Amino acid sequence: TSAKLADASVDTAKLATETFGEAMSMCKSEPYWDQPLGAFCSGSLVGPDLIMTAGHCVTSESDCQDTKFVFGFGIREAGKYPNSVAAGDVYGCAQLVGRLQENSGADWALIRTDRPVAGHVPLSVNRGAVPNKGDKVFVIGHPAGLPTKVAGGAKMRDPSPDGYFVATLDTYGGNSGSAVFNTTTGRVE
Repeated sequence: TSAKLADASVDTAKLATETFGEAMSMCKSEPYWDQPLGAFCSGSLVGPDLIMTAGHCVTSESDCQDTKFVFGFGIREAGKYPNSVAAGDVYGCAQLVGRLQENSGADWALIRTDRPVAGHVPLSVNRGAVPNKGDKVFVIGHPAGLPTKVAGGAKMRDPSPDGYFVATLDTYGGNSGSAVFNTTTGRVE
């Protein structure tokens, strides 16, 4: 998760959050109405100190320096919504390793964190074969900045464009940078 911090202490980092329904002027019957918004993009650990996200989420080295990368922004118990994480689960940017953002193509960034990420295992990434049309996929991320959500039941529609693929994923703004997993292999596509 890429997030804004309201305050950080030795043990806890308080996230700058607001209620989803109030922020979006929604009816109380809408899903997730009372959950906190605390992220502006999603990202994934792909190396001991490497975060993969969307290029439009981190647009420059100075933008990267102003961004915090947060692990653990999720709901662990029904009705108890997070507004903080362990301070050790917040990482800064040491370097914007690379990024590409094309208008109708690739949109990625790779960030080196300020220290190796502890307590989390890097994801396995498909670095070889192109996925097949019809492959089942799912996404894990932070739609609209909400706590971690998993959206499955999707299929690869068109894996052929250069720099991206088209799938039937149920995503929102805030999912930018989310890992898309192949359901069969468990690897990030």
